[in-house]
Amino acid sequence: MTATKVLVAYGTTNGSTAQIAEAVAEVLRKEGLTAEALPARSVAHVDAYDAVVVGGGLYAGRWHKDSRRFLRRHGRELAGRPLWLFSSGPLDPSASERDIPPVPGLQRAMTRLGAKGHVTFGGCLEEGAKGWVARMIIKNGKGGDYRDFDRIEDWSRGVAHALVTTA
Repeated sequence: MTATKVLVAYGTTNGSTAQIAEAVAEVLRKEGLTAEALPARSVAHVDAYDAVVVGGGLYAGRWHKDSRRFLRRHGRELAGRPLWLFSSGPLDPSASERDIPPVPGLQRAMTRLGAKGHVTFGGCLEEGAKGWVARMIIKNGKGGDYRDFDRIEDWSRGVAHALVTTA
């Protein structure tokens, strides 16, 4: 059976990770799959999906709480499906220059759930961001948009290819 329906769940605070998730879902659709991007906290069940991609923003070395909770809440169902993960967060070009491994808690979840892969994309923090820490980062000139949508699209095509060829 071809894995045709893909959930792209995400945890985000200021919307940057949501935009990445939407871009992933769009590429999956262009590659012939059915895909939808939803906030991780709003997903009640994953049984309607053949595969799952979960993304989370990085905050102080931890994956977004909604994404962490999603993996815990749906762990049994996820362990039986193709699963990929992505992080977003570095506010510098490092994510486009080298492979950044998942944070330790996420690495443990990947192992437990048998995830097929993980990638870290650059983050985005711009004027109007929520939270005191975010505002201080911007005030100190450390914000900006470091997302590389070409890289996001390439990675997403790889996920689509893996789903189509292993089905």
